[in-house]
Parts: sequence; C-alpha cells; structure tokens
Amino acid sequence: MIYGLLVGVILRYGIPATSYHNKTPPSCSLKEGPASTLLLNVSGKFFEYTLKGEINSREIHNVEQNDMLRKVTFDPEVFFNILLPPIIFHAGYSLKKRHFFRNLGSIITYAFLGTAISCFVIGNLMYGVVKLMQVVGQLTDKFYYTDCLFFGAVISATDPVTVLAIFNELHADGDLYALLFGESVMNDAVAIVLSSSIVAYQPSGTNTHMFDASAFFKSVGVFLGIFSGSFVMGAATGVVTALISFFDFTKLHCFPLLETALFFLMSWSTFLLAEACGFTGVVAVLFCGITQAHYTYNNLSEESTKRTKQLFEVLHFLAENFIFSYMGLALFTFQNHIFSPIFIIGAFIAIFIGRAFNIYPLSFLLNLGRRHKIKGNFQHMMMFAGLRGAMAFALAIRDTATYARQMMFTTTLLIVFFTVWVFGGGTTAMLSWLHIRVGVDPDQDLQPCGDSFQAEGQSKTKQESAWLFRLWYTFDHNYLKPILTHSGPPLTSTLPSYCGPLASCLTSPQAYEVSLFFFPFTLKPQPGASGRLSVNTEGFSLRRIVVSSKYSQCLPVNTQSTKAFSKGESRRS
Repeated sequence: MIYGLLVGVILRYGIPATSYHNKTPPSCSLKEGPASTLLLNVSGKFFEYTLKGEINSREIHNVEQNDMLRKVTFDPEVFFNILLPPIIFHAGYSLKKRHFFRNLGSIITYAFLGTAISCFVIGNLMYGVVKLMQVVGQLTDKFYYTDCLFFGAVISATDPVTVLAIFNELHADGDLYALLFGESVMNDAVAIVLSSSIVAYQPSGTNTHMFDASAFFKSVGVFLGIFSGSFVMGAATGVVTALISFFDFTKLHCFPLLETALFFLMSWSTFLLAEACGFTGVVAVLFCGITQAHYTYNNLSEESTKRTKQLFEVLHFLAENFIFSYMGLALFTFQNHIFSPIFIIGAFIAIFIGRAFNIYPLSFLLNLGRRHKIKGNFQHMMMFAGLRGAMAFALAIRDTATYARQMMFTTTLLIVFFTVWVFGGGTTAMLSWLHIRVGVDPDQDLQPCGDSFQAEGQSKTKQESAWLFRLWYTFDHNYLKPILTHSGPPLTSTLPSYCGPLASCLTSPQAYEVSLFFFPFTLKPQPGASGRLSVNTEGFSLRRIVVSSKYSQCLPVNTQSTKAFSKGESRRS
C-alpha cells in the first residue's frame, strides 16, 4: 500500500502532462442519467463507446491531456474478473475444516444475519448523515436512500488479512481464528450478492428511490437466487473435478503437470460459467474451493497436491498485494475524488456502530445454544478486527459514474487505509491486552488423524461441531466421500446389502486399503524417550510400534495401511 502511494505521488505530480487537443467537447442534454453504452452512426458505420465515468468540468482538459494517468488506471472489471477469483478461491481451498465446522453455525450467523444487520444499520445512519449534509449545504448532487444502503453493503465486507496473518504467525486461539476467517470468507460472498440485490431494487412508479414492498421482496428473491445458484455452480464444478481425478482410467496421476493444469482451469472456469449464467462468479469460486479441498485434493498425486497448494498461495499473495498497491495508486490517480469531511466522519462512526450491532447481540444469542461459549475477549477482538480491505475496494471502484458513488469510493479508500494501518498494526497489542492465548500448538487443536482413520476422532469431531454439520457429516462420510475420493469407508459397508454390486462398482480399490480396523493395546512409557509410548498389541501378528503420545488415538493395523493413509486423509487437517 505504501509502495502504491509513492508511485501515485510520482505519477500525479512528477510527470508533466501532454496535450492532444484543444477542442471543446460537444454538448447534449439527457432527461435521465448517463447511458452506459453509446452507439454513433457515422456515414453508415456504427461505432460503440462505453461509459468510463464522469469528468469534472474544471479538469476536463487536464484529464485528457495526461496520458500517463490514463495508462495506470485499470478497468474496474479487472479486479472482479482476474484479481478477486484467486483470492477467494484460496480462502476456500485453505480452509481449516475442523475449527470451521465446529463453529459453522456461528460463522453463518455472523456472515448472513450479521452482514445484513450491519448493512442496514450503516445505511440508515449514513442516510441521516446525508440529510445533515443537505441541511448545512454540503451536498451538491443527488444522494438517495438506496445509495446509502449500497454503501452499507459495500463497507460491510470485512477483510482482516493483516489480523489473520498475525494470528497465524503467533499461533493464536484456533476457535477465534476460525470465527474471524470463516466470517470474512462468507461475509465477502454475502456482501457481493447483497450489493447486487440493492442495485436490482427498482420500485414501480415515478419515484424509483422510495420503499416499495413488491420491489423489496423481488430484491430478496434476487439475493436468494443468485447466492444459491452460485453455490450450486461452484459445488458442481468441484464435484466434476473430483470425479475426473477419481477415475483411474484418466491416468492423470501419471502426469502431475497436466493434473495441476486441469485442476487450475476447472477452478477458474467456475467463475466464467457462473458469470455467463447470471450468477456471481466470486461466490461460485469460493464454494468451488471448499469442495475441491474436501474431495479433489484427496485424489491428486503427491506432487500435484504440493503444486496446487503453492500455486494458489502465490496467486493469492500476488493478487492481494497488487490490489493494496493499487489502492495507494488510486488515491492520487483517480480523477473524481469527492472528499466530504461530514460524510467521512459519519462513515467511520457508522461502521463501528454497525460492527457492534453485528458482533455483540448475535454473540449473546449464539452463546445461549453453544457448548463452547464465545467469550467476551473474543467478541472484543472480533469487533476490533473488522478491517476493510480488497473486497470493499473492489466493490466501490466497480461503479464511480455518479456523484454518490464517487463520494463512496473516496470514503471507502480512506476507511481501508485507516483500518489496515491502525487496527492491523495494533493487533499484537490488542491480543496481549485482551489476554487471548497465543503460541497454541496446532497439533493440540487439530489432531493429525484423518476422518476415516479413527472412530474416536470422528466422534469427537462430530460432538464438537455445529448441529448443522453433524447432520451433513454422516451422509458425506458414508456416501459422498467413498464415491468422489479414494478415502472414506467402502460403500459395501455403508449401503444396504442388496446394493452390493453397485457399491462394489462405485468404491475405489484404495478405499479398502485405508479401511482400518482397531485393536486392543496397552501403552507403556518407553525408557529414555520423553513423551513417547511403546504400544504392545496382544493377539495380533503385528510389529512393535513406537508413537508419540498425541497420536495414541489413531494406530493403524499394518504398515500398508499406514502408507495408504499417508497419501490420503493425513494431508488435510
């Protein structure tokens, strides 16, 4: 971000402008707003022109003369079509499943209900700020209630990337990390669809910016339709990729480079298919990443698993750093900034109030039904960590054609700068002040035993997880995983006996190799090896096994099963 600011200062003030014309542009009058596309008939030939945005009349010649500023100004669709997909996909693909699903109900509540509450709280507060600006004469153009709601949806998209990076480095509490990470991932998807639904709000009649019940319910339908359609599209693409990598006749595992390329292209095609079908590609990519991590990852060869993980880590890192650099650049190269002190101060107050209405009341309600309560210091940290980042910036810059949208973009940019620098920089001090534990061993919170490896671990995961996940877990573990991956119990052991031929046909041979049996054993301390145990089995022709005490819950029957397991479930936490 600082790099972008420096480059922006140089480009804005250090490079002289070059003149291309001195003609006055032609004038015309429009009864409504500017058209997004203009068709001109010149001597029988039609030319299409696309709206780039409004230009200040006082600076029209300066803007058109400065060729350098035009070159460094990107089309806003670049962010949505190229830069955001790898960021969102990596968020879903790198999900730590156990902590995420253990807090699934809370994450969904914060992401859906909390984002909606934040959007309407901020929108209504900003509408009051706009009325105040109108009274004091600081509002020079139209600013409708729907514009305020749109700003509420845009600025409700949290992106605590700095906080999460510090959490990861300090090994902060796993549940707190899962709540923040899960909320930010789902919250981005909700904010995108919610902003699209507000744009789609079109009341009938002459006044198109007043409340209309039919238009409201239509927008709700648009929200549900787009979100569910994007979810199905992303999950379906992930399942198709899992099936392609599942069948042995494709021989993809023999060609790791081709396997990695196919994985990447199938994941990227999710975005294109969703956009072509009228859904939201970013949301589809998120659920595609979650599905790929859950199913396809277990089918990849060992080399491809490393390549795909590193590939998306690099793409995510580059895309996110580019966006933050461009934020600093846009502060000086964007030509239509509208700095309104009243609106900016009101926006800062509104986002804190909206975040408080999101976190504290919902945490109180969630704690009524949670076994593991969301403690007060966790709630304060979630309140503090509500940074704004790449998603809010990308949503704000997507449309800057009107006075209201330009003021929103300028304010969003300043909010992102402030929250990233101040709150991101104060994360370590806040963790210490709130007495949140750090230095947590991930092996203690995330047992290395896979789902299909040990029954006791499965039971513990199910007991700790949200009830919604417990309902899904049994169906997924018994039926979907054996069909889509080489792990999980064989279908012959989960389907009824009369489905035996079908179960044998659909079950991978590798599933029988990783179907482990458990046996009685005694644990004895091994002399001279601190923290290590000697496992003696009775009644089995097995070799003596020495394991670390934290792995005593998941002991395989033989070395062949151990090898098969090491290629499967153990790769994912």
